[in-house]
Amino acid sequence: MTTDRGLDRLLDRTVIPGYSRLGYALRRRAWPDDADPDALAGRQAVVTGAGRGLGEAAALGLARLGATVHLVVRDAERAAPAVERISAELERVGRTPDLRVGECDVADLTSVRDFAREFSRGLESSGRALDVIIHNAGVMPDVRTMSPDGHELTMATHVLGPVLMTELLLPVLGRSDVGARTIFVSSGGQYTQRLESDDLEFEKGRYRGSIAYARSKRLQVELAPVLARRWDPETAVYAMHPGWADTPGVVDALPAFHALAKPLLRSATAGADTTVWLASAAPQPPTGTFWHDRQQRPKSYVNGTKSSLQQLRKAWEWVCETLELV
Repeated sequence: MTTDRGLDRLLDRTVIPGYSRLGYALRRRAWPDDADPDALAGRQAVVTGAGRGLGEAAALGLARLGATVHLVVRDAERAAPAVERISAELERVGRTPDLRVGECDVADLTSVRDFAREFSRGLESSGRALDVIIHNAGVMPDVRTMSPDGHELTMATHVLGPVLMTELLLPVLGRSDVGARTIFVSSGGQYTQRLESDDLEFEKGRYRGSIAYARSKRLQVELAPVLARRWDPETAVYAMHPGWADTPGVVDALPAFHALAKPLLRSATAGADTTVWLASAAPQPPTGTFWHDRQQRPKSYVNGTKSSLQQLRKAWEWVCETLELV
């Protein structure tokens, strides 16, 4: 069955049906077969923020395809329930997952460096490569909050930490014999914001957590092609958004929205579907692109949120200077 592109575009632009469980159900009917059950057998995958919600669902999806999955969380104890749930789900269908837990506060650049160093040593000692990184860890603080390094927390968590982690893991990513893939879990909320290259850390105006979140997700999407060029050939780079998913993070950060929209929300598994698909699809999707429901999507729909080359260059220079990239 082929996808009705007209219907797909309509769903995407009208937001409520496209991002909801309805959009997922309608599009899924037209998708080709899923990946082979052993598509990621013998592969190594990292998922940040994997203790619950979309991260846990992505970890489950990767483990179901045979990957060794490293669930990276701030506190190992927080991942224990997720490990139990994933193990029980796969053992129910006769599979024994290979799950590892790693500790890293993605917003803390020292923690990122420590994690990358130890993780790389572990892979190198076993002669293995890293094949997939999923940058899923996310935050939406109510008030402007600073990271341990003095950066606004959403930018530290969604941009600075993930970029640094991938930079440090490039040597082990480059050893993948199937083509490594790095995936940023963004948000449809990024469509509401432009790239504020003159105020990336939200120092001006009244701070709103949901706006800061969306701005940082906008930068993730804008940087995907920049990072794809920088990290080629070690890894392909993708950004995606999961639509509206019923996760603990939504309950915690947007309780009013969750209460109102709950009948429309997708499951976490549906929200993570495109993440898992990007990690396993053959042939490999084009790098530097933005995706939702297994289709490449525009970065912006209105002129007011489109970024100029000057804005993007300024934002990238800030990232490079902050992380001391050369």
